[in-house]
Order: sequence, then C-alpha cells, then structure tokens
Amino acid sequence: MSVFPEGFLWGGAVAANQVEGAYREGGKGLTTVDLLPIGADRFSIMQGNIETLEPIAGAYYPSHEAIDFYHDYKEDIALFAEMGFKALRVSIAWARIFPKGDEEQPNEEGLQFYDNLFDELRKYEIEPVVTMAHFDVPVHLVEKYGSWRNRELVSFFEKYAKTIFTRYKEKVKYWMTFNEINMLLHLPFVGAGLVFHEGDDRKQIQYQAAHHQLVASAIAVKACHDIIPDAKIGCMLAAGTTYPYSANPADYLDAMDRDRDSFFFIDVQARGAYPGYAKRFFKDNNINIQMEPEDETILRHTVDYIGFSYYASRTTSTDPEVLGKTTAGNVFGSVENPYLPKSEWGWTIDPTGFRITANQLYDRYQKPLFVVENGLGAVDTVNEEGQVEDSYRIDYLQKHLEQMGEAIQDGVEILGYTSWGPIDLVSASTGEMKKRYGYIYVDKDNDGNGSLKRIKKSSFHWYKKVIETNGGNLKD
Repeated sequence: MSVFPEGFLWGGAVAANQVEGAYREGGKGLTTVDLLPIGADRFSIMQGNIETLEPIAGAYYPSHEAIDFYHDYKEDIALFAEMGFKALRVSIAWARIFPKGDEEQPNEEGLQFYDNLFDELRKYEIEPVVTMAHFDVPVHLVEKYGSWRNRELVSFFEKYAKTIFTRYKEKVKYWMTFNEINMLLHLPFVGAGLVFHEGDDRKQIQYQAAHHQLVASAIAVKACHDIIPDAKIGCMLAAGTTYPYSANPADYLDAMDRDRDSFFFIDVQARGAYPGYAKRFFKDNNINIQMEPEDETILRHTVDYIGFSYYASRTTSTDPEVLGKTTAGNVFGSVENPYLPKSEWGWTIDPTGFRITANQLYDRYQKPLFVVENGLGAVDTVNEEGQVEDSYRIDYLQKHLEQMGEAIQDGVEILGYTSWGPIDLVSASTGEMKKRYGYIYVDKDNDGNGSLKRIKKSSFHWYKKVIETNGGNLKD
C-alpha cells in the first residue's frame, strides 16, 4: 500500500537555460546564464567577480545549444509521458518574453513558444509547474540598471509576471517565483545578476538585492491570486539541513545560523515580514536596507506552498582543525560528515537528511511542500549494447523516496516530487554534460560534441513503475 496521497504530482524538473538552447532564436535576448562558459572562469563569473556582459570569443558556452529542447520538446515530452509523468517543472526564460527586460511590449514569438510547450504538456495531461525566474536576468537589465541592486527591476518583474499570468491563466495552475532564491548569497551573479566592483560593500548590495526580489515575489503572488484565482504560487529554497559537527553548543549555534541564512528568504515569503534575527544581523553587520513605505504591506502577500530542492545535508563546525576538512562539491561549503558517503562531485548523500529537512520546513511554515528538485549527478556510459545501466541512480532515488514517504507519515503535507533533470542537461554549477541526472541519456559531451540522440536508461523503466504504483513499488 502506498503512503503517497492520491493525485500526488510525480514528474521531473528542468530549467530553460539548461535544456532549451536556441539562445538567440525566436527573438530571445541575451540572459545572464548565456555568459557562463565552461572552464576556469565560470565560478568567478558566477560569484560576480568578473564582469562579462557579452560572450567571450573562443570560449564555449554550453547553454547556447544545451540539449536543444527548444526544437525537440515534443519528442522529449512524449518520453516523459511514457514514464507516466503527472507534472513537469519548467521555467520561462524572462528574456524570451522581454528580450531586454524593460520593453513596453512583450515578444510574441517567445510567448507563443511557451503556449506551444504548455499545450503539448496538456495533451498528455501533464501539469506544468512553472518557475518565473530560474537563474535568469536579461543582460540589458544588468548593464543599464545594475540588475537587482536597483529598485527599478521590481516594476520590470511585475510587468513580466502579469504578462505571463494573463497569457497562461488557462494552462498553468502551479507557479514559483524565484528559483533557489537563497543562492543570491552564494553565487550572486547566478542568483541575481550581481557584478561587484572595487570598493563595493558586497553584503549590503546582496541584501538590498534580496529585498528587491522579495518585494517582487510578493507582488507576483498578489498578481497571480488576482489574475488566476484557482492557481497556487510558491517560493523555492535550496534546502538541506545543517548538522553541528559536535555536541559543542557553539557548533549548534553555528548550524542554526547557517540554516537561518537560507530560512530568512522563506520566512519573509511564507510569513510576510522580516524575522527578528535578520534585523539583528543587519544591525550587527551595518547593513541598511532601503525600503519604500508600502513594502511592509506588500510583503504580507505570502506564498501558497514551499518549493524546495534537496541534494545534500550540510555539516558545520567552529573547530579550526575540523574546518579544514571540507567537501569538494558543495556550493554552500560544508565540513565532511564522517557518517555519510559522497557523490562523484563531492556532494554528501544523505537520504535521512531529506526526511529531516522536509519535517523542518513543514514544522516551521505549516504550508504544503513541493519537492521540485532531487537527484544524483553521475558519469553515465553507454555500453556495447547501446544501453545505460544506472543502478547507482536508482539506489539513490529509491532511498530518498523512502524517506519522503516517511516524512509524509510524519504528517508532512507534500504536493509532489519532480526529480531534477529527468533528461540529461547542462549542469548549472559546472556547465558540464558529463554530470548527468536524467532517466534519459543525451548524446553530447563537455565540448559540445554528439548527436543529441536520446537513450532510455534503466532508471527510466524503474521510475515508470514508481509512478504507476504511486510510489507503492520503489524496488528495482
């Protein structure tokens, strides 16, 4: 017997910039992700340390073609339907709708593309779950306005939000505002299009940009409720509980502070006001957030559900000797946990942490949760028979789904589960293709070579069975 509720939204999740390609087709403008090359400079650009507002000659940009979902979406959606998907999380590329971001009128060709995409999903009774901003700012807004450090972006985002709500109100009932909004603190160019210059007060700029995004998110929530009364709109957190390395109270306090760095964003979006600990943090760090008189009222427009990604738990310590033992692949920075294995990219594998995180979020907010990213990035190979055997991925997902089931039995309300990258795509962190997540293999390598042929992996058939049984059969 399945513990998953009837109508549970099983599916997968992708982002426009990691699958679509066609980066200048259909009237699309240049976006921040189009400026992230694979290679040595990628991480510095992501952190906002290198200003680059146009592609560099000779560099390779994986997102420019990605897996060409822009042209192949019908074939890919047919494969998702074959697995039995109930939902597909996608994002709208802001620069397809407003190529520069500040135009008076939207780009009809971009609007039509997503009309066609949503129609194709509806054909198979797959529910679109749409992220409005998934690491995606039109470059013109960075160049002319300084991106989200400038209050003017709130009005540009409001126009974008109202445009897509009005256009797709009959087709999309699940929305999210900003993908992994807390990533603004860790990769500022990715999260908010921020570029820093000598003498900049980084913390001040980051939290001012965060305030603008939070106001824009609340405005979008109100607009969604007004334009599509039967829709649900959520926020989205890069989640993962933080463990103290030891029983030292200083480690516990540090773990609480690390979690609050992320909870801050959701506290505002789900509760409608700045929490006391954030106000103290601003005071202690001489951060002065410029607010408009109406902001307090605007922020009271809170989300309907909490979307979150879960890949790994984190561990923290105040012991200098322990701090030197960090994991290689965690954007958030984490001390190695001696009790847990790691993926090929250094991410801690912790299924129990998934249950803990879900309980933590539900206890805190008492709003429905939606697991909108979870998966294993690994090197997959095609064998002599032309097949991809990815039992390691099945093992990872099986253990995580078991723990999600435990969370549901704990009383946590979960709307659905869209695993990350149901088809291989460009890695957001490294830009690699060899870091594969999908149930469907795409023939393309890190240098852009390959036929783009799609191949069903063994996990494809496993996940199909999971969905058929509503999670009642998780065994391989």
